[in-house]
Amino acid sequence: MNSSRIAFIGGGNMARALMQGLLEAGWEASRLAAGDPDPACRAAVQALGVRATADNGLALQAADLMVLAVKPQAARAALGSVSLPSGQLLLSICAGLPIAAIAGLTSAEQPIVRCMPNTPALLRAGVTALHANPRVGPPQRRLAEAVLGALGKTLWVEEEAQLDAVTALSGSGPAYFFYLMEAMTAAGERLGLAPELAATLTLETANGAARMARETGTGLAALRRSVTSPGGVTERAIASLEANDVRGRLAQAVQLGCARSRELAKEFLTP
Repeated sequence: MNSSRIAFIGGGNMARALMQGLLEAGWEASRLAAGDPDPACRAAVQALGVRATADNGLALQAADLMVLAVKPQAARAALGSVSLPSGQLLLSICAGLPIAAIAGLTSAEQPIVRCMPNTPALLRAGVTALHANPRVGPPQRRLAEAVLGALGKTLWVEEEAQLDAVTALSGSGPAYFFYLMEAMTAAGERLGLAPELAATLTLETANGAARMARETGTGLAALRRSVTSPGGVTERAIASLEANDVRGRLAQAVQLGCARSRELAKEFLTP
């Protein structure tokens, strides 16, 4: 699998994280190339040992797979600058850009996999949801999975519409956790803890809780109950959260995020 040649259109942070992950997974730098008009991005790509050029078409030569890694508003110009073979796999990590919009800029015959990674992918600790159009065959699905696996865990969704929920839950999800950690740190400070101590306690607690949730095999509700002794400190704190409907407010936030993702997708499809 790591003998495949991959061309990146766009050399920004996520593209470079993916390149670094591929290099660590055994891909040779000579099998990767990137096209980007920004000299600073090209220099950062070259620092990884990967060839970079301002000519997208040149980057794409002899590639088995093209990774579209530009901002959505730049997708039209980026795809307009290249000519893709009809059977070449296009892997899009272009946030919110629907497959129909990509096919409209390439070909109805184009095999396209649309992906939604999240920002921990920059540390190769992300989770990426993928959706393939019917033109993508099993070998190309395996290639897409191998490539995105360099950023962390991969999951397939069978309906493209589910990517809006993925965007609201895991794409935006890190921000929700950062928001919660900000609030917990501030609460610790108000209780008299030094800022550095409050921040360390919050971050290490979040890290430990995530590890327990991932590694113990115990459900989240059971883990919460195991910490919540009757009549104790945690019970009173959780009761306050429940009384203020924090669970419902969080659900509403994710639903609103999903709705916004759908709105943005419709804007891309509107001429």
